[in-house]
Amino acid sequence: MDSQASTCHVVAMPYPGRGHINPMMNLCKILASQAPRIAITFVLTEEWLGLVGSDLKPSNISFATIPNVLPSEQVRAQHFPEFLEAVFTKMEASVDEVLLRLHPPPTLIMADAFLSWAVGIGNRRNIPVALFWSIAASNFSFFYHLQLLEQNGHLPENLSEKGDEMVDYIPGIPPTRLTDLVGGRSEQMMQRLRSMVDWVHRTQYLLLSSVYEIESQTVDALKPSLSFPIYTVGPSIPYSKLKDNPRSNSDLDYITKWLDRQPGSSVLYVSLGSFLSISSSKMDEIAAGLRDSNAQFLWVARDEASRLKELLPEGDLGIVVPWCDQLRALTHPSVGGFWTHCGWNSIQEGVYAGLPFLAYPIAMDQGHNCKIIVDDWKVGWRVGKGDIAGLVHKFMNLGDSESIELRRRAKHLRELCRHAIGLDGSSRTNICTFIRDISSGMGKHSRH
Repeated sequence: MDSQASTCHVVAMPYPGRGHINPMMNLCKILASQAPRIAITFVLTEEWLGLVGSDLKPSNISFATIPNVLPSEQVRAQHFPEFLEAVFTKMEASVDEVLLRLHPPPTLIMADAFLSWAVGIGNRRNIPVALFWSIAASNFSFFYHLQLLEQNGHLPENLSEKGDEMVDYIPGIPPTRLTDLVGGRSEQMMQRLRSMVDWVHRTQYLLLSSVYEIESQTVDALKPSLSFPIYTVGPSIPYSKLKDNPRSNSDLDYITKWLDRQPGSSVLYVSLGSFLSISSSKMDEIAAGLRDSNAQFLWVARDEASRLKELLPEGDLGIVVPWCDQLRALTHPSVGGFWTHCGWNSIQEGVYAGLPFLAYPIAMDQGHNCKIIVDDWKVGWRVGKGDIAGLVHKFMNLGDSESIELRRRAKHLRELCRHAIGLDGSSRTNICTFIRDISSGMGKHSRH
């Protein structure tokens, strides 16, 4: 395999957002370590290179830069429609120029599926394209079958009258409320997704950031409708660094020391993601609920951290920090639950850690992911408008029968996840198969 891989030059193109860059980089690191003679060029905007360029990576991964799509990409949450439009209209020309300069020439483009124009670049240059889908496989199936929703009148503009109707006709997806599928998505986003689906059939490979055993029903239902291989390669999270360096100094030391002082499985880890925000009043409501629950907590609150520290004075009950190494925290023995915004990367890290979830979706795919956690996997509870303190108290009560059942199911998912990345696991096997296929130019048969 390595002798074939010596001529393989992969150009990786992530969508310029942390929730897309991180999983693609994690996958690239796995590919690079599995096949050291594969060369990978990772394309980043100038601003993102400054943010992640110093991270450790294998020597066969190098960076190429393109101009920022907006003057400052870190304000994209406040100007998301403009940012999205720039990604779809300005990035292509810059990436095209990078490809002209690369030596040796690329033999494969691995692009985020949201960058559908990358398929056009590959087709024009006769370079095979592998699309990387960084969220749930069931979300891909939903997008892929958008025409079925249109035929049934199940679109965002119909949410007010049909939001509670069950969508039960998408292959491989259990019945799901319309609002969980399309809620939080703008018409602009839906139009871009329709365009993406049109390009899917012109690609050569599809990589899903999921574990086959956890979404097998969806993956098996997709295979008959696609003429190219599907590889489940998840979880696309940095699990290898836990083995390489079990006690990292990358975080503020006091976070680890505080966790070390807490009883096993007693701490609720709270994080609402790195991109979208909720109102200050909602944050205050969560803070009051955590305080009144008497549960230990570690809250990663980004820009709100200093303000929330005034509402939640630091002590043995809980601490508030702006940032931390999430996977390392989730796998700490003291952490026993995860309050999450339901981003797919966070869900994968929680599954890897074997934790139950308190699901608090904000936008985009998170409503559907919440439904997967609560209704399909049954490893979490939805945070509603009711008593937060009571919910948290019951959730973190290790003697509560419902809480015990959540943890039993969560540990089962953990075992499926850990087995998938093991020596003979589905994800490990699929990654090896993908390397072989792209190195030989083959890839005619679908994989698990």
